[in-house]
Amino acid sequence: MNILQKYAELLVNYSLSVQPGERVLVDTTTLAEPLAREVYRSILKAGGHPHINLEFRGKSRIFMDTANDDQLAYNSPLYIKAMEEFECYLYIRAPFNTSAMRNADMSKSSVVAKARQPYRKIYSERTATRALKRSLCEYPTAAMAQNAGMSLEEYKQFIFNACFLFEENPKEKWLEVRHNQQRIVDLLNSRTKIHYKGEGIDLTFNTEGRTWINSDGQTNMPSGEVYTSPVENSVNGVIYFDYPATRMGEELQGVTLWVENGEVVKWQAKKGQNVLDKVFKVKGAKFFGEAAIGTNNNINTPTKNILFDEKMGGTVHLAIGQSYLQAGGKNQSSVHWDMIAEMRNGGEIYADDELIYKNGVFLMMNN
Repeated sequence: MNILQKYAELLVNYSLSVQPGERVLVDTTTLAEPLAREVYRSILKAGGHPHINLEFRGKSRIFMDTANDDQLAYNSPLYIKAMEEFECYLYIRAPFNTSAMRNADMSKSSVVAKARQPYRKIYSERTATRALKRSLCEYPTAAMAQNAGMSLEEYKQFIFNACFLFEENPKEKWLEVRHNQQRIVDLLNSRTKIHYKGEGIDLTFNTEGRTWINSDGQTNMPSGEVYTSPVENSVNGVIYFDYPATRMGEELQGVTLWVENGEVVKWQAKKGQNVLDKVFKVKGAKFFGEAAIGTNNNINTPTKNILFDEKMGGTVHLAIGQSYLQAGGKNQSSVHWDMIAEMRNGGEIYADDELIYKNGVFLMMNN
């Protein structure tokens, strides 16, 4: 079995757990055709009904630049049916150009977002209960490799290693991750007051009535994090995100957020201030939808790719905007944007005033 066959088997049989008769929508680009082919084969072998949607180079930008308002507000019948009825959804990221949407007309993007909002709501509700089993993964492309500062071959090795595809049995490795992280979420779910402390970080939030979730490679591949949605008005303090982030095709660096009673009241970026200014105009974006801790030690370098960077062992991240219904979150927004902070440089996490994490490691995992 070659590496792409192992990847496809992991996605279909572990992440999505496709059962006979289940319908599966797969969204990707033509660059990921080699993996899409193996996913298609694996879905058929599992007894599912695959629907593969391959986007060609420049399609999204052509649409945004050319479509009229009626076309912008149109939703594909396949997309609608998949969100409302399908059992599985897989999104394989494989971009041609990570800056393709830079300088696109934001007013047009708003029309598209508004048209999709009812189905995004259905998507959130159905994925929260796993009525719609979804997973997000990555196929290595030159654009993402360049973004990460790697050769394409290096980036392939990075992705496959992060997903444990070099293990003899990747599924068994992810089941081990699930077991170890369950100990962490059991501890966190027994506490309600969380305090992140570190370089430029002094942030508290409450999780009463909320649930910490074990992200074990099913909803994202790779994964390796525990996350929750904090009580919306409970977040207070300051946090500095030292890892670079991208938004709307632009790079941000050195983001600091000041928070009072859940609301971001001041923001600053060493690079990309204009992007922050735009994002915080979006409804619901000034409140947090997620607080999380990365645990995947096979991801040890930032790549400017949130799918990987947020899982990096020894980091924490928070997302402004849309909450997770499955965690009990209530904030609603068209934005869900994760930003990452280093904790291996003296960072600490307290739960109900007890030190449970230091220098990027849960203390309980040393016992």
